[in-house]
Amino acid sequence: MADTALDQLKRDGRIVIVGASLAGLRAAETLREEGFKGTLTMIGDEPYEPYDRPPLSKGVLLGRGAAEHTALPRRRAVDAEWRLGAAATGLDMAARRVRLAGGDEVPYDRLLITTGVHARPWPNPAEAALDGVFTLRGRDEAAALARRFAEGPRRVLVIGAGFTGSEIASACRERGIEVTVAERASAPLVGALGGVIGEVAASLQRENGVDLRTGVMVTGLEGDSTGRVRAAHLSDDTTIEADVVVVSLGAVRNTGWLEGSGLGAGPRGIACDAGCRAFDFRGIVTDDIYVAGDVARSPHPLFGYQFLSLEHWGNAVSQAETAAHNMLSESTDRRPHIWVPAFWSTQFGVNIKSVGVPPMGTEIMITQGSLDERRFTGVYGYQGRIIAAVTFDNARWLPFYEKQIEQTAPFPPPFDTVDRRADGRHPMPADFPDPSVPTHGPTVTVSGYSPADKRIHFRPGR
Repeated sequence: MADTALDQLKRDGRIVIVGASLAGLRAAETLREEGFKGTLTMIGDEPYEPYDRPPLSKGVLLGRGAAEHTALPRRRAVDAEWRLGAAATGLDMAARRVRLAGGDEVPYDRLLITTGVHARPWPNPAEAALDGVFTLRGRDEAAALARRFAEGPRRVLVIGAGFTGSEIASACRERGIEVTVAERASAPLVGALGGVIGEVAASLQRENGVDLRTGVMVTGLEGDSTGRVRAAHLSDDTTIEADVVVVSLGAVRNTGWLEGSGLGAGPRGIACDAGCRAFDFRGIVTDDIYVAGDVARSPHPLFGYQFLSLEHWGNAVSQAETAAHNMLSESTDRRPHIWVPAFWSTQFGVNIKSVGVPPMGTEIMITQGSLDERRFTGVYGYQGRIIAAVTFDNARWLPFYEKQIEQTAPFPPPFDTVDRRADGRHPMPADFPDPSVPTHGPTVTVSGYSPADKRIHFRPGR
């Protein structure tokens, strides 16, 4: 009888979700699906209900769809109170209240944080305010940038050659717009996939007409007398004239509103256990605050229990469903979030997909296809086991290697593989950059073991 009363209590009360995002929506749907009957409040800093972000750097910039038509489909009714356009500004863990901009406070019995990330801004505010300087993360940013592309700019400068920056460059070329990409690393995508794959991405960009500048940093932006951007100055003393500049320097996790709250939150995200329960700053797990999606930082048993921050669409859905389930469950019925990271990107006509955690890899072996043909599978190794795989136009192999990762299969693979070419006979260094040097584009951040570690700062070189 006591168990029934406790079970009923879990399905009643007040649950607040901060972050009207993909993760927030899927968590709300799961809560209702699994029997939550209480009050559900959704808080979002944007005035829009949850929308899908991947189309923003793909279809919207190509003019194939409008930003306002990216709303996420609903799997079921969530019967929630929506507090949209109301940013969370603070958290009182003792009083169980979320503070909002404007002074309102929202009480909760259980809290789920799905605040995600925002685009890292250009570090000089005056230069960032120039007309024609953009970042790309939200719906309004995508709509504004698409309008500027439609006007036919003479040249676009993209600062940063991670996945988002590369997709923006691809959209420019597909629309016939001249584009320069400036990347501080040796090649595009090196932070996410390493130097071997980065060289393939570099040749792909150049062959498609991108003016790719690597090993350089943008040291300043220059405007004209009307306040519009006109040029950028680079660290190699060159100048690029451009009337549109897109700053693609990676993402910043939305944890600033939690400063002083007592949660284990910092630049790497909000630390949580494998069941999505948040840690406080002392490393003690809470039982009424959960976290999911891009803002979460959680340990993964397949990857040495190191804390991972994942900017993945599929991870956001899976972790949100796990968090919602665990919010309604007793300890014996809770389940861990052990989703194998997966990511995809389409650029310059090539479909790029990965599984696992490539940045952990120290070696890579081309097990199918050929780098020269840009149709291949690359498998990453770490301490004698398969840790990740990436494919260029060869995604049919990913389910196989996902199983290999789950089974901690040995690296290099002990079997002969189909369609292996001369460049895949032996492992080679994966050639990831020094992790102490910021690069633009990792979708998985391996952040050690301390759930309360806040000692990280991004300082762009000048």
